[in-house]
Amino acid sequence: MTQLVHFTKMHGAGNDYIYVDTSLYDVPNPAAQSIAWSRPHTGIGSDGLVLIGRPHDNTQADFSMRIFNADGSEAMMCGNASRCIGKYLYEKGVFHKPVIRLQTLSGVKVLQLHLTADDKVESVTVDMLEPRFEQSEQYTGAEIKLPADFDGHVVAAKFVSMGNPHYVIFVDRMEGLDIARAGKLLERDEAFPERCNIEFAQLVGNDQIRTRVWERGSGITQACGTGACATAAAAASLGLASRHPAVLMDGGTLDIRWSANDDHIYMTGPAAFVFEGDIPMG
Repeated sequence: MTQLVHFTKMHGAGNDYIYVDTSLYDVPNPAAQSIAWSRPHTGIGSDGLVLIGRPHDNTQADFSMRIFNADGSEAMMCGNASRCIGKYLYEKGVFHKPVIRLQTLSGVKVLQLHLTADDKVESVTVDMLEPRFEQSEQYTGAEIKLPADFDGHVVAAKFVSMGNPHYVIFVDRMEGLDIARAGKLLERDEAFPERCNIEFAQLVGNDQIRTRVWERGSGITQACGTGACATAAAAASLGLASRHPAVLMDGGTLDIRWSANDDHIYMTGPAAFVFEGDIPMG
C-alpha cells in the first residue's frame, strides 16, 4: 500500500515550500520527493521541500531544518523557510515558546516570534549570523561576465556568503534586463564552485532596495531571505545604503538590520499557511 504523507504548504513573502514533520513521517529520499512534489501540475507546486526534525547532534538547538530545492539539490539555509518553521511549530502546538533555536547546515539560527493579541505569529525575526565577503570554496574571485543587455547598467556587484553563496548585482534599472537568462547563466559560472544564488538589485528610495532573485536550484522565486540579507550587506558595504534597509521583493518586503554591535544580520518578515493535505510517497 502506498504511504500517504501529511504536508503543510507555507510561504514567506511568496517563497513557498512544502513542510513535513519528520517526527511523524520518514522521508527516505527527500531529493527525489522534492522534485516530484514541487512540480506545479503533477505535484503540489512549490520552490522545494523542507523537513522539520529534531537536532541530529549535540547542538543546543530545539529543532533542525533540511531544505531541498525544486531540482532536488540541498540548500544550506533559507530565511523565509526558517520563519515559516517558527510559525508552524508555535501555532500547531509543537513548541509553544516565542524563541526557537533552529539547526541548519549553516549553523544554529535563533528565531524570535512576534505574537498578536490572540496568540498568533504575526512575524518572525531570525538571527542570520554574520555575512562573509570572502569564501574561497564558494567564490574564486574571478571576474564575472554579464550578458550584453547589462552593459552600461551595472552600478556595482559583490559576493556575499550568508552560509550559502550570493552574488549581488546592483543596476540602475530592472526594466528591459533579462534577469532570468542572466541568473541561469551566472548560477553555474565557473567562479562559483558550489553554484550561486544571484540577486539583481536597484535602489528605489531612501534605504529601500528593490531586489529580484534567481535561486540556485529553483530559478526566479518570489523572495529569498538569505538573498535579502546578502543584498543589504552588499549595499551597506559598498556605501549604497544604510545598515537597516527595507528589501522589496516580488512577494513582499523584508526588514533587514545589520547590527553594529555583534555584526549579525537580523531579518524580520511574515510567514503564512497556504493549505495542507496528504500526498503519496514515491
